[in-house]
Amino acid sequence: MNYFSSDFKLGILGGGQLGKMLLYETRKYDIHTLVLDPSEEAPCRIACDEFFTGDLMDFDTVYNFGKKADVLTFEIEHVNVEALEKLEQDGVKVYPSSASLKIIQNKAKQKLFYVDNNIPTAPFSRFAYTNEILTAVKNESLSFPFVWKSAQFGYDGQGVKIVKTYSDLDELPNTECIVEELVPFKNELAVIVARNVSGEVKTYPLVEMEFHPTANQVEYVICPARVDIEIAKKAQLVALKVSAALEHVGLLAVEMFLTQDNEIIVNEVAPRPHNSGHYSIEASYTNQFEQHLRAILDLPLGRADSKVGGVMVNLVGSEGYTGNVFYENIEDIMKIEGVTPHIYGKKQTKPFRKMGHVTIVHEELDRAREVAGEVKKLIKVISK
Repeated sequence: MNYFSSDFKLGILGGGQLGKMLLYETRKYDIHTLVLDPSEEAPCRIACDEFFTGDLMDFDTVYNFGKKADVLTFEIEHVNVEALEKLEQDGVKVYPSSASLKIIQNKAKQKLFYVDNNIPTAPFSRFAYTNEILTAVKNESLSFPFVWKSAQFGYDGQGVKIVKTYSDLDELPNTECIVEELVPFKNELAVIVARNVSGEVKTYPLVEMEFHPTANQVEYVICPARVDIEIAKKAQLVALKVSAALEHVGLLAVEMFLTQDNEIIVNEVAPRPHNSGHYSIEASYTNQFEQHLRAILDLPLGRADSKVGGVMVNLVGSEGYTGNVFYENIEDIMKIEGVTPHIYGKKQTKPFRKMGHVTIVHEELDRAREVAGEVKKLIKVISK
C-alpha cells in the first residue's frame, strides 16, 4: 500500500500530546491523518488533516470514526474496545489490536495475564470493590502497607495509592481494584519494545525513572539506566517476553521494578508511545513516534539505540496555579547547551497537569542528569 502523498488515511484515537508528537512524523512522511478527541482544544487539532470531537468511550462515536480510516491506532488506552473489535471484523486494521488492549485496559486482567504467562510481577489480590479490602484486613488475610490500584481508568499517577492505615482506605473510590504487595525496589525501570505487523522486533535501551514523591508522576527519565549491563539485559528479556505473549503491534512500554535482590518484576505496560521514551526525540537514531508509525504500517523498523545519553524532565503545572499557562524562565533553560523544550499546546495549566517536557543530551550521562536538575529548578509552569 502507498501510504505517502496518497489517499491512505491513518486514524488516531486521542488528541493529546502523544498524538501531537506522532503527527510530527506523519507530516514528515505526508500521511493523511484523522484524529478523534473529546476536547475542542486538543493539542492534535493544529497538526492533523481532519479533526473530530467525540467521546472515546462511546461505541458509535469510535466505530463511525474508525470506518473513515484504513489503519487505526490510539494514544490513550481509554477507548471503547468493543467498537475496535467490530472495526476489525469489518476489515479496518487496528494496531495495537483490540485483544491486547482488552487485557491492558484492566489492571486485574493485566496481572492475571502475567501470572498465566509466567511473567514476574508483584503478588496481588483482586477485589470487586474497594470496601472488600476492609474485610480482608480485619480477617488478617491482608496487612498494611500495600499498594491499591484502580482496575480501570488510572492514568498519570491517578488511581494508585500506597495504603498504610485504615484512614487511607476512606479516601479511595469504591471500585474494582487490585492490591499489590509493597515491593522494596531499588529502581523503577522501563523498556520500550517495537514490533511491526510482520513480526520484526526491536527494543530501546533500558531507562531509569525517578518519580515525584507525592504526585506519583515521572519527574526524570534517564537513558541509559545507570545499572549493571547484566541487569539491563535481563530487563530487556523480560520486556520481550511480555511483548511476545501479548503479540502486540506498535510500541509496548514495559515498566518494571529492580528489587533489592536484583530481580526484575513487571509493574504494568502501555501499548503506545510513552513518557519513558520522550528522550528518544533528541537522543535516539529513530524516535519512538516514528518507530510506532513504522510498526503499525508494517514498514522496516529503524535503529532503536541512542546516539548520545539523554535525560528527560517532565514539565507539569506548579502547585497553587490554575489558569492561562505561562512558562517562567523558559528562555534561561534554552541558553543551556543540549537543552530542548517541548510544549504540548495545552492553554490551561493546573497542579501536576503534564504541560510539556525538556530533553537534555550530553556525551556524559552524569552531566546530563546534573543539567536536568538545574532545568527543573529554573523553569516553572505557572499561570498569569
